[in-house]
Amino acid sequence: MPVPDPRPEAVGELPATSDLLVVGAGAMGSWTAHHAREGGGRSVTLLDAFGAGHSRATSGDETRIIRASHGTDRFYTRWSRRAREAWLAYGEAWGVPLMLPTGTLWFAAQEDGYEARSAEALAAEGVPFERVSPQELEARWPQISGKGLAWALYEPEGGTLMARLGCQAVVQAFKDLGGRYGVAAVRPGRSKGGRLLDVVDGSGRRWSAESFVFACGPWLRWLFPEQLEPILRVTKQDVLYMGPARGDVRFRPESMPSWVEYARAYYGIGAVSDRGFKLAPDRYGPVFDPTDGERVVDPDAIRLARLYLAERFPSLASAPVVETRVCQYETTPDSNFIIDRLPGFANVWIAGGGSGHGYKHGPRIGEYLVARLDGAELGAQDGPAEARFTLGPRVADPGARTSGDEMARDWSPI
Repeated sequence: MPVPDPRPEAVGELPATSDLLVVGAGAMGSWTAHHAREGGGRSVTLLDAFGAGHSRATSGDETRIIRASHGTDRFYTRWSRRAREAWLAYGEAWGVPLMLPTGTLWFAAQEDGYEARSAEALAAEGVPFERVSPQELEARWPQISGKGLAWALYEPEGGTLMARLGCQAVVQAFKDLGGRYGVAAVRPGRSKGGRLLDVVDGSGRRWSAESFVFACGPWLRWLFPEQLEPILRVTKQDVLYMGPARGDVRFRPESMPSWVEYARAYYGIGAVSDRGFKLAPDRYGPVFDPTDGERVVDPDAIRLARLYLAERFPSLASAPVVETRVCQYETTPDSNFIIDRLPGFANVWIAGGGSGHGYKHGPRIGEYLVARLDGAELGAQDGPAEARFTLGPRVADPGARTSGDEMARDWSPI
């Protein structure tokens, strides 16, 4: 497969009707469209307001972490492992490096915290991991300081996902399977008898389908305010790329695992494609407009990052910021995804609420959602998903995320 270049069709050339219409070409929407088309029995149309992998997307930017650790929540551990198999298998089949096997490190501030609970779940699920002392951490990865750490959890089968490339590769594969893809900003259109009949864009052009999936990330809140404003909030998240010194190869992905420090609410990824060492705070930023918001990082994010780097990655404390990104979280109170029927509509599904950990699960989310569309019986592993993914009320709990308990106390609808 060549470098993915999923060029959209002109909207006038897209079919006016399909068996399934998916709105949103991020991780959730693109994998849903792909899996639905891969079975061969459906005609599928995929629409995105800006295009696959665009810079406003929550699934945009260059990279994401894939990890199996989710505290005590073995459900997401299983889903992550199943998704990992798909990232590797499809990447090999398509000839596109969707996942880099960098491993993933968790820096543990205490013996019995989130990392210890994760280790118990990993052991129960048969997922490989290592317990690394601060001394061993510094010996194996001299670019990292073990200062203040009790230990580190290392997932050798964790790694780095190529986010923007991944979205584009999935959409390209979807097109190669006969799927139809276009750029159009649509909203729900006409309905009758508890069924949505079509979607409509700003010019009045309409597309009809038997079933609809809206996987629009942060834009879901604006499309379905009554259902989603109480359980979905959108916040600005700053991302920095630090430039290592000339000739310093210690921060390249072959030498630097992806990493998370849960207690300090920071995570990062090595200098993939020589774009700089990625560093991001996993704390809620201010409320953000994903369409018109200015994607300029807060200067204070740089100041705080340097303080953190001085402790954990000291050689980068005074390194230049070579790039910045602004993405957004669309977060639910309990960090569980939203995968549910729209109330009052038999043929409309909502998929969203990635909550900062959704991208890696994309293949599994698509697989699960297509099974729901097919009316398939849920396996024992997926039975609890119906309850956790509902549009109904949520109780604040950050368990699936990569930052500490203050995230739960911090959550409130905006």
